[in-house]
Amino acid sequence: MQRTILRKAGITAAIAMFAGGSLAACGGSGGEGGEEAGSDTLRVTLANHVWTEQIIAAIPEFEEETGLTVEVTQLGEDQLSAQYNVQLNAGTDEIDVMMYRPLQEGKLFAQNGYLADLTERVEANSEWDWSDFQQGPVDSTTYEDKVVGIPTITEREVLYYRTDLLEKAGLEVPETLEELEAAAKKINEENPDVAGFVARTGKSPAVTQFSSFLYGFGGDFIDDEGNSAVASPEAKEAYEYYGRMINQYGPENVSTDMSWPEAMAIFTQGGAAFYTEADSLYQNATDPANSQVAENVGFAPMPAGPAGSKPYNVPSWGLGINEASKNQDNAWKFVEWATSQEMVLKIQQEGVPGPRQSVWANPEGTATYPEDLAAAIEVSAENGVGHDRPLVINVGEAREVVGEPIVVGITGGDVEDAADKADEAFQKFLDGERK
Repeated sequence: MQRTILRKAGITAAIAMFAGGSLAACGGSGGEGGEEAGSDTLRVTLANHVWTEQIIAAIPEFEEETGLTVEVTQLGEDQLSAQYNVQLNAGTDEIDVMMYRPLQEGKLFAQNGYLADLTERVEANSEWDWSDFQQGPVDSTTYEDKVVGIPTITEREVLYYRTDLLEKAGLEVPETLEELEAAAKKINEENPDVAGFVARTGKSPAVTQFSSFLYGFGGDFIDDEGNSAVASPEAKEAYEYYGRMINQYGPENVSTDMSWPEAMAIFTQGGAAFYTEADSLYQNATDPANSQVAENVGFAPMPAGPAGSKPYNVPSWGLGINEASKNQDNAWKFVEWATSQEMVLKIQQEGVPGPRQSVWANPEGTATYPEDLAAAIEVSAENGVGHDRPLVINVGEAREVVGEPIVVGITGGDVEDAADKADEAFQKFLDGERK
């Protein structure tokens, strides 16, 4: 008998599959209480996500192929973080495979030794093909030259735009940030009730989307020596540009606490010509049930700055193996299966963007995406940077610090002074993390 044990927020359900076909109650290692699992029982902790639902539905196939029993604990993000904080810190061996956020807690987990080194494993199976994974996401699941996770879900920043407004203005799709500003200005002047540009404005939420502008100007949050770079000439130019775009061409009376739902709402209600945002949110703009401009939405790669088009290309989630697990060989079988080309293709066809280059190159992998969005993603994956926020341990605190000049720019303040102050505060933060 193979069993998939599924736990959701403390409620345990058992799905039993028999050769004979009937469903029965299961006991033994599937119960609560942390009983020791045998080597044929694999304990997998996953976050609530569309990707997870697809994996859970396919687990019976994995069990049949391997003869293993998979025990899944599925939790919301906050619950997941709380569980990891307690259990991993205590050195638990009751988690084998763990779904985690490489950009949010990856450095902490790797530095604390929670994640097993997968370097030899990823190189061992040429058919699985580690070289097929996009470089940006790979960079984010690598720590001190060791592979500690496998990317599962990816996203990049792209340009959303109104095709009807560009046509009316006689404009081509902007390919550079200079062209984007000129187009936003022209459309705003010709259509006073429409903002030329909208994007996130909240201090912390804006950081991830600002990052692509920062890289395009040739900057970064941290330099090659590990010191703050937010007061570099390139960073100051990026802060000035992002703030100016919203201050001069953005929605009237724009608030400085918008995350993506508020910014997306302005765009989908016809309130803006251009919008830079994660590609993973595109259905909010193209679904007529949610968007008043669904028929007039186009997508393009992130416009190039002086250093080129360098959008983030990041893994929002990945799979790792608990270093304390006594079942790492079987855990790797699960990770290898869940991130195989076949599984990535299957899940991407359900609208969840994956990390494999071959899947994006496969027409079946992009069939459910708008053609221009698929093309923008392909370009972005090639040029993408593997992080969209500072790669530190206390990510939330860091975002608050480096996000301050964004807000100052949006409100028309002294960006250079704000960047200098943020640089000093961020350097103290980085020094504190090194202690």
